[in-house]
Amino acid sequence: MEYSAAAAYLAGLTDYEISPATAYNAANFDLRRVETLLRQLDRPHGGRKTVHIAGTKGKGSTAAMISSILVSAGHCTGLFTSPHLYTWQERIAINGRPLTKRDFARLAGAVRTHVAAINREARFGKITTFEALTAMAFLHFRDKGAAFQVLETGMGGRLDATNVASPDVCILTSISYDHTQVLGNTLAEIAAEKAGIIKPGCTVISAPQEPEVLAVIAERCRLSGSELVLAGRDVTWKRLGGNLDGQTFTIGGRDGSYKLRIPLLGDHQLENACLAVAAAEVLRRRGSAITHDQIVRGLGNVRWPARLQVLNRSPLLIIDGAHNAYSMKALAESVTKYIPHENLHVIFGSSGDKDIDGMAAVLAGLAGKLIVTSSGHPRAASAEQLARVFRKHGVSAEIKPVAREALSAALAASGDGDLVLATGSLFLAAEIGRLFREGNFG
Repeated sequence: MEYSAAAAYLAGLTDYEISPATAYNAANFDLRRVETLLRQLDRPHGGRKTVHIAGTKGKGSTAAMISSILVSAGHCTGLFTSPHLYTWQERIAINGRPLTKRDFARLAGAVRTHVAAINREARFGKITTFEALTAMAFLHFRDKGAAFQVLETGMGGRLDATNVASPDVCILTSISYDHTQVLGNTLAEIAAEKAGIIKPGCTVISAPQEPEVLAVIAERCRLSGSELVLAGRDVTWKRLGGNLDGQTFTIGGRDGSYKLRIPLLGDHQLENACLAVAAAEVLRRRGSAITHDQIVRGLGNVRWPARLQVLNRSPLLIIDGAHNAYSMKALAESVTKYIPHENLHVIFGSSGDKDIDGMAAVLAGLAGKLIVTSSGHPRAASAEQLARVFRKHGVSAEIKPVAREALSAALAASGDGDLVLATGSLFLAAEIGRLFREGNFG
């Protein structure tokens, strides 16, 4: 199977990333079919130490940080994340290197026959795109002899395909309102889905949470007999400074203190780094060889695109995948506090199922020019729909139906000291990044 055929095959399976509003229940997300697939593949998900990450914001960044630490410590490490920005290959990596097209096609071919058999019977429903990718990741990690696997949930946790793994460390990043039509309408309901990754024998590390969220996590830890390590209480951080190239800060861990620099911007990344350091310390306590200097070096080497990523300096062009009110607030605070600029030009595009009103309320508080647009993703809201939402908040937006036109208009209106910020979804951030890299916006 060639890469193009493999990509088309995966896209042809049921893909809830395109239609996420489908009921999130055991009928549509039944782990028994994933377990059946993995059993037929000789259980490739076992036999290695596992870090499992769920949450609303910061999952991917935290996963990338932990992977980078483990790689710096000399451990062969598999990383599974979603969604991808540009190609399917990005989702599955070994030692920070994404799949080659050849490996991607090989792995898709390896699962295809088993998927077809399961889908014909459909005893527990049909294998989805994400489930097939999860199996491919486990196969690749086994084939490459990975000692560790770092897994980011796709959505939720309890019914997520990655939840077949037996984790040594579970991480709950910041939990806020997102996918409410799927995961629940209250923070406690959403937290219960996310905390579904917690299993007996693991250590749980949580970001600072709202009281109702922390109560759910703590109760789940009590029931499973799992130790809870809380960032902000047991492991702390303090920002020292930074610029457009990165941030310096200190972390007070349970096993020592660290002076660090990361090439990622934003206060929220310091919180994510705190979770990563806590995870490294837990793994070390469990017998893994990870030194203080390897933690420092690993965080210094981390790369995670489309999160306050600087693409150009004059005018300043930044892309960020903030896609709910909580993450948009964090982005707005970072822009205001740490990114000097004269005039602000915001390019905004969002998926139609997101809290567009909540994000608009945040952006309405930022002085600047607003352009609304639509990415090419099937879930993207139209520019006209977005403009109507912003009008409710007293903001008049320029409408550019496609991202190329939005980028062209924003850059044409910007001076050398201005900031062009593209945000609202990872899909838009990725599209703006691609357009700028290719010079396709004139």
